[in-house]
Amino acid sequence: MTDFEKLFNDNRDLVFRYLIKLTRNASLAEELTQETFFRAYMNYAGLRNKEKASVWLCQIAKNAYYAWYNEYKKIDSLEDAEINKYSENTEDIFIRKELTQNALACLHELEEPYKEVFMLSVFGEFSLKDISKLFGKSESWARVTFYRAKQKLSERMR
Repeated sequence: MTDFEKLFNDNRDLVFRYLIKLTRNASLAEELTQETFFRAYMNYAGLRNKEKASVWLCQIAKNAYYAWYNEYKKIDSLEDAEINKYSENTEDIFIRKELTQNALACLHELEEPYKEVFMLSVFGEFSLKDISKLFGKSESWARVTFYRAKQKLSERMR
């Protein structure tokens, strides 16, 4: 068994569960899991720390999800505009989109590991215990990091 096969066998369930929590769709999660391991295979030579491979794979999975989401958003935005035109006030839609974009921009500016811990907890719905295992740290480290990430995000959004 090659090193990459071992990496795949050890982490495929973790990556799939992570993507299920992000996408809430099993078939999409399967597709993105395949994409994740394809990207990992193509860049496996660049993996420096084999012990942190699970974090590396979750990062690749998150990027694959965001790439899919950005493509989907382009296609879906025209349909949403037509549907929402009749159901919501245009001003409310604009304000909500502005707030969302501002929050995502502020989140993107957070430094690591705050950004990653926040995203795993909020978007990935990982427990702080699972996050601590991913990073190889204590659960209290994950709790404090998440708390600080929320504070930093709140400060930047003001």
